[in-house]
Amino acid sequence: MIKILDRILLFLCSLVIGILSIGLLALSFQWIKLPNVETVLDSFYRDMIARSTFIALSILFLLISIRFLYVSVRKAGPDVSSIDQRTDFGDIRISLETIENLSLKSTSRVRGVKDLKARVTVNDAGLEILIRTIVDGEISIPHLTEEIQRSVKGHVEEVTGIPVASVSVYVANINHSPSFKSRVE
Repeated sequence: MIKILDRILLFLCSLVIGILSIGLLALSFQWIKLPNVETVLDSFYRDMIARSTFIALSILFLLISIRFLYVSVRKAGPDVSSIDQRTDFGDIRISLETIENLSLKSTSRVRGVKDLKARVTVNDAGLEILIRTIVDGEISIPHLTEEIQRSVKGHVEEVTGIPVASVSVYVANINHSPSFKSRVE
């Protein structure tokens, strides 16, 4: 939400700066005659509503400028799109997408699951992996989810060397396999 607001503010600020630049160019090239400028400025100084509006807009653009200054110099948050590891030979970066794909691969080997999705988050204890799946209605869900958790934890830790803090399984639905009765005539 903040990023959208910043984009809107940046658009408005750019628009106003563009309009002011065109006005300054017009004054510099004398496209606007001096008596016209004097008339506008004189009416501006005499009209209280115009001055109040200009003061409010000036304060608004000052606040927008302070916001953009803050955004440009603040320290960016940690990059959680990858996990960095240091070895004797150099640095290794593993993307969270890679870990999600490893989780999906190990889950797909478990019989009775389909329509898989994975989400990985990082915390101090290690990786937190959430698996969303639809399971076969004929298989015990507690047994199946425990097998998924064991499989994902073991596979991800073995391949990446990164500790897995937890594997949560969300069973979104069950799949009713159609039972076909053969008919002999």
